[in-house]
Order: sequence, then C-alpha cells, then structure tokens
Amino acid sequence: MRVSSQGVTVVALLADPDAPTEIAQRMAQILPARLADKSGQGRRFDVEVVSEPFTSGTEDLPTLMRRIMDRGSAENWDIVVALTDLPLHSHGRKLVVNLSYEHGLALLSLPTLGGLRLQKRARRAVEEAVLGLAGPRATGAEGPPSQPLLGPFAGRLTPIHPGPIGEEETADLRYVVSGPRGYLRVLVGMVRANRPWRLVPGLSKALAAALATGAVATVNSTTWSLAAALSAPRLVIAMVGSVGLMIGWLMVDGELWHRSTERSPEARQRARLYNASTVMTVGIGVLVCYGGLIVINLAWALFILNDQVFASMTRTPLHATEYLTLSWFVASVATVGGALGSGLESDEAIRAAAYSKREQERRHMLQDDHGDQPSK
Repeated sequence: MRVSSQGVTVVALLADPDAPTEIAQRMAQILPARLADKSGQGRRFDVEVVSEPFTSGTEDLPTLMRRIMDRGSAENWDIVVALTDLPLHSHGRKLVVNLSYEHGLALLSLPTLGGLRLQKRARRAVEEAVLGLAGPRATGAEGPPSQPLLGPFAGRLTPIHPGPIGEEETADLRYVVSGPRGYLRVLVGMVRANRPWRLVPGLSKALAAALATGAVATVNSTTWSLAAALSAPRLVIAMVGSVGLMIGWLMVDGELWHRSTERSPEARQRARLYNASTVMTVGIGVLVCYGGLIVINLAWALFILNDQVFASMTRTPLHATEYLTLSWFVASVATVGGALGSGLESDEAIRAAAYSKREQERRHMLQDDHGDQPSK
C-alpha cells in the first residue's frame, strides 16, 4: 500500500450505484475535515467517491475483497472503503464490515447498520474504519489495533461483535451481527435499501386502475349505502383484506418469492431473510398507496358529493364522519382495483419497483444460475 506524499492520505469510497453512492457522496463533503480532527496528528485526508458495481455477479467475500484490492492497486489510493447495499454473509452470520490492514481495505454492508439514521451510522462506520486502517501505518505498528474498531457500535445493547476469519481470507478484522436483534437490524436495513416508498410511482398501471376505481366508486350510490351501513370492525376487515390481496397479488404475479435451491441451513435462513424483506417492502409500499388513496378519495368526495342527494339515498346526513367513512371504504375498493390493474404490469416493472438495483442484479444472477443448471 502506497503512502501519499505531502502528508495527505487519499481515501476512496468505492460505492455500488444508487443508494450507496448517494450516501458516499453526502458523507464525502464533511469526511475530510472530520477525519483530520479525529486523527489529531496533523494529517490531511482527501476523499474521492467512485461509483461502480463492484458486487456485480457475486456475494462471495473473498472475491469481493480481491476486486477491491485490485481496484485500489490500480489507483493512487491509500485506503479504500467499499460500500454496498447487499446483505453479505460470513460463516452463517451477517457481515457488518471486513477490514484488511495490510492492504488498507474495508468492505461495509449497509443493511447491517439498520434502517434508522443510516447516513449517520454509515459515516461513523467509515470514519472508524479509515482511522483504524490509517492508525497502524501512521504509528509504524503492525497488525490490527488492540482496541475494537467499531467500539461505538459494539455496545451492550447492540448485536455487533467480532466474527471468525478464515486462514486464507484477505481480512484481519471482521464485525458481524447475529441473533434475533441482528436479524431484525438487517431486515430493517434491507427494507430501507429497497426504498418501499418508490413502489407506488413504479407501478403506474396499478395506480391508474386504483384511482379510476376510487373515482367511480365515490359517486356510486351503492357504495354510499354500504359505507354508511358498515361498522368500524368491518371497515378494518375490508382494509386488511384489500391490502393483503394487493400484497399477495404482487408477490405472485411478479414472482417475488425467493426459493433457494440449496439445502443448507444457511441458505434457508438467507431465503427467509430475503422473503421477509420483500414482504415488508411490498407491504409498506401498499400501505403508502392506501393512505394516499384515502386522501385523494376524500378530496374527490368533498368536491363532487351533494349532501341532499347523499341523504336521500342513504337516509344519513352528510357530515365529516360520513366523508371519512366513505373515503376509507372506497380506498379498500380501489386497492382491489389496483391489485387487478397490477396484472397489466410486467414482471420487470414490479421487480424494479420493489427492489434496489443491487437486489435486482442478485435476482437476475440467481435466475441465470438456475437456468444453467442441468435438469435431473
């Protein structure tokens, strides 16, 4: 590993496209000053962001570390910190960070940092990694430091702890998450990486069908009578049923359910994690859509309904409660219409709306591998 001249340490943030690159670009604006302040040795840092799909085609840690090492050796970089939004695994555990002090490399898996305050957690992890990798070289010591690298994260209430390393792996220190808290942390991180709020605009045909269904149902007198007659528990049942139908239809029609061809416990655990994140991603997206439909239907009802006509058909005066009840019920009906409309979407459109770019590439890779396998 080269040492930069003039006391400047060149740090490269090698980030997968999409969310990792955005996170890297935001932290790069303040990282040099923060690293200089924390190093306390008069050292300056120059941070570069390089966006490229270094995880394309593989999730194997040794392969990824070799790619990062080869990419760093081809440039004038002292330290390389790679960021990915793919959940990586090591010896049955979820990887947080992989470090090689000899080569000045770090690989950070963003989902293991959780879904809340991700930008801050990622920045702290990168800072600790860079300072840890720069420390031994600056002091002339060899090997990893005796203090934990991710001390701020490895507290009593957090599931992050050191993980095992194979003899031939390009790593000196590794942190992983395990246990129920670790599983939940990774799951929330994967859901955030998929950006469930993008599901609604990504499914334009389903959204159009839901809006059209809601607009027609709002002016239908039968819908008025049903909404006025339904009790709150039945409205809740209608909501749960319509949302569940939409989630199930998208999962089946888009072939979003992951089936592992491997029989190992680790492969089955990985499949459960992927499927749980997909269901949560689609569920959050559908709930966002449902909430939006309530607001839109309410605005449409306030504009179009006549209180005298409504009262003559339902024998109930049109007050605020009736507006809200009708909008709530119509949102359930519209969601069913959206589920039917999603059948017009292509499988690729559904996957693009439900997954991050890295997860889409991973799914395509798995499909290609399954297609290349000979039939038995």
